[in-house]
Amino acid sequence: MYDELTFEQCNHSKDPIVSCALEGVAGVIAGIKDASIVIHSPQGCAATVNAAYDTHEVDFTRRKIGCTRLFESDVIMGASDKLKRLIKEADQTFGNKVIFVIGTCAADIIGEDLEGICRDMESEVNAKLIPIMAGGFRGNSYDGLDLGFNSLLPFIKKSDVKIEKSVNIIAPQGNINPTWWADLDWVKDILNTLGIKVQTVLAKDISIDDLEKAGMASANIILSHDVGYQFAEEMRETHGVPLILDDIPLPVGLKNTSKWLRRLGEYFSVSEKVEEIIKKGEEKVMTILRRRALMMIPRYHNCRIALSADATMGIALVRMVFEELEMIPEIILIRSDTPEGRKLLDQELKDLGLSSKVAFGIDGYQIKETLKNSGVDAVLGSAWEKYMAEEVGVKIAFDVLTPTNMDVYVDKAYFGYDGMLNVLEVIANDWERAYRSKEIDLEGYV
Repeated sequence: MYDELTFEQCNHSKDPIVSCALEGVAGVIAGIKDASIVIHSPQGCAATVNAAYDTHEVDFTRRKIGCTRLFESDVIMGASDKLKRLIKEADQTFGNKVIFVIGTCAADIIGEDLEGICRDMESEVNAKLIPIMAGGFRGNSYDGLDLGFNSLLPFIKKSDVKIEKSVNIIAPQGNINPTWWADLDWVKDILNTLGIKVQTVLAKDISIDDLEKAGMASANIILSHDVGYQFAEEMRETHGVPLILDDIPLPVGLKNTSKWLRRLGEYFSVSEKVEEIIKKGEEKVMTILRRRALMMIPRYHNCRIALSADATMGIALVRMVFEELEMIPEIILIRSDTPEGRKLLDQELKDLGLSSKVAFGIDGYQIKETLKNSGVDAVLGSAWEKYMAEEVGVKIAFDVLTPTNMDVYVDKAYFGYDGMLNVLEVIANDWERAYRSKEIDLEGYV
């Protein structure tokens, strides 16, 4: 059982590191090619929607966003007519099958009836209108991702036909690898190698037609331990598509990867092919580490670390850093707080015999306060944690997760065997930089 940290005087977030629900909703819709967005908000909220398209690497020529640009007078007097005019304009301009009409904090304050407006407008436009109230009052970006996924459920058509050996991939964007789409590609490549069809990715680079066919899959695989469970449960109840592999960590590190692959192989009766993948992958990792990382284990042995991440990457990294790098994860800080994440982390720590200090739903203040008194040797997290570590005197910080200071030109997966090497490469370089002197007087050698 983990030792859960508590914090006094933290009824409000002093330094939030998780954005609002709008970001989460937009992060789902940005993955649908033939959908547009009408955002009922001041103009600043449109930047949040644009940031969601950035994470999907969708350029400006393909973004179809309309904003009502609410002003103070609109919030006081109401802006229903303004929204209706914009919906008509967006329908004529964009010509998409679907318009997601998203309300923000301002629309919430007004008390705008998005559902009623969309219902009244359906006969006046060609697009199907989907209202979503996604202001910050509705929760954080994880809550928003769930709102976004749940808004896709009405599009999925019921089907008595199931495609054998096929899966939907759910919530690949619920992952703080800076190039999470590389993890998605790794999963798709593995499935293709095993002869398993990817029916639909919910939601990344798909069409409404793709979404409609999601009910034909024979299983769902979720690539997050932070979001998507409500959606997956509804898919199981309504469409008879079971969720698999959700009770084990994602494939980060040697042992987690082999376990995830073997469970996948057992479910789809392709275990022989899976063993070939595991053998080849482990041989590659071992060969490279023998040649280029001979000091890896002595270097990291008994290094006490604080791990700060989301549940998706955080839980998956625990076994890798403890069993494969021989570090000691004394503190684990998780950005989200879900029953599924809590249960899985507890399960992992018990299996590893660890009694780490743990906190869920953390903010920047809580991270910094924890690190101040932690006595750890290193912090594994994002650029946020790297700066906090410097402030409180922790010498080593591994900048592995989003947001990161790294320049990335070639996508790097963290899942799988190459993914383990990619993570290790970042850790190794940050370790070297931490011990590199910053006070050498080079002028004396000229």
